[in-house]
Order: sequence, then C-alpha cells, then structure tokens
Amino acid sequence: MGKVLQALRYILVYTVLIIIAIMVIYPIAFTVAGSFSVGKSLATTSVLPIPRDPTLEHYRRLFEETKYPLWFANTFKIAVANTGLSIVLTLISAYIFSRFNFRFKKAGLMSMLVLQMFPGFVGMVAIYILLYRMGLLDTHLGLVLVYAAGQVPYNTWLLKGYFDTIPKSIDEAARVDGAGHLTTFLRIILPNTMPIVTFLGVTSFTAPWLDFIFPRLILRSEDKKTLALGLFEMIRGRSNDNFTMFAAGSILVAIPFVIIFAVNQKYLVKVMSAGAVKG
Repeated sequence: MGKVLQALRYILVYTVLIIIAIMVIYPIAFTVAGSFSVGKSLATTSVLPIPRDPTLEHYRRLFEETKYPLWFANTFKIAVANTGLSIVLTLISAYIFSRFNFRFKKAGLMSMLVLQMFPGFVGMVAIYILLYRMGLLDTHLGLVLVYAAGQVPYNTWLLKGYFDTIPKSIDEAARVDGAGHLTTFLRIILPNTMPIVTFLGVTSFTAPWLDFIFPRLILRSEDKKTLALGLFEMIRGRSNDNFTMFAAGSILVAIPFVIIFAVNQKYLVKVMSAGAVKG
C-alpha cells in the first residue's frame, strides 16, 4: 500500500511539473514559430507551434525596414552603464553600512527600506521635473540615473547582509598588516563576494532591458528609442499588421539574457543555493 501511495505521489508531482513546463514553454515556442511564419499576422500560425513554410523574411525586414539595430545598441548601452553605475554605488554604500558606525546609520537603512515599499511610477512626476531642471530629458544619461537610483536601496540591503557574514576580524588582521580600507575592500572583501556581485550585475543589466514606462516618459527622439519603445511602435495603431516581425524582434531580445545566464551560471547557482557559504 505504501509503495502504491508513493507511486501516486510521484505521478501527481510529475504531472503538475509537466503542466507547468508546458504553460511556460508553449508561449515561447509559439512566438518562435510566429517569427518564422509567412504573413504579418500571428493568426496564420497553427495551434501547434510549428511554422508552415518557415522563412527568415521577418528577420530581414526587421534589420532593413526598421531601426532595430539602433534600438538594440541604445538599450545595450543603457543596460551596461546602469550595471556599472549601480554596482559601484551599491558596493560603496553596502560596505559603509556594514563596516562603519556613524550617526543616522539605522535611519539611513530604514529610509532605503521604506523607499522600496513604493512602486517606481509613484514618483514619475517628480522624476520628470528633476530631469527637466537638470537638462537630462530625452537623454540616455537621465534614464541611467533613474535606473541606478532605483536599484541602489534594495541592492544595498542585499549586499550589506552578505558583507555582514564576513567576519570583521579579517578586516582587523588586514589593517594590522598595514592595509587601508580601500585595499582591504578590493583584495579581501570583494573577492569573497563575487557570487552576489555577479547576481546583482545580472539583475541590474536585465532590469532596464525591456522596461517601457520610464523610457516612454523620458525619451522623445527617434534616435534615442530603446527596444521596448521601438517594438511597441510596430504593433500600436489600427493596422496592427507587424506581429510576426514583432515576434522576430522579441526572439532576438532574448539572446543577451541567454548569454549572460550561461556565462554566469556558476555564480548564480552558488548565490541561490548557498549564498552565505564562502570559499
């Protein structure tokens, strides 16, 4: 009886997992099939995600009839700049909050925690006015500053907790040997936190990749558009006849994600499975 119940349990678990996998994979497969299908509408795609008479026409049109390469370059530039700036700011702030005692330290941490409770679009009016006063509207720099400022509070909390797991006696031993705070941080603390830093780098890169709200608020010029804005322009309006080309653009958008996760898989798995364990 016990073996029967165990077998039924395994069957139920695997059935649920297979259903979830199908629910996740099917939309992706349908999009891939649509990008290779003939015609401009996804309605021509069959229920089974297998394109009839597959073609690369939509990918050709994407590069020849639109500014997709420019949109891709703009988005990549913004994502890389945001990753670099947010990681630097997060490392500095997290190290200070973890290793130093000063007035209003607790108040500063609580303020960052409270800020994370409000969605980003709550401050859209204030952000717009600030960027207007600073002359950063319709610039990629303004967008990068918005993204980096929005990510620093949460990332600081996360990285501070990771720094706290490293014994302060290591810092004290380094200072006895004549190392300053900067040397201690760069040569001792930072190498031991590479998994979490890599994780934050990946999330900082992916966050602005397909964000639509803030680019729509800040950017106006055609040559400043990001992927989200450019792809949206394909399918808005009454015609709505570019869904297959939109599918092709969406597939290409995923390529950087696949590369990043493949390259950093070791660090990402380490963070998710045993983030507090140091080598």
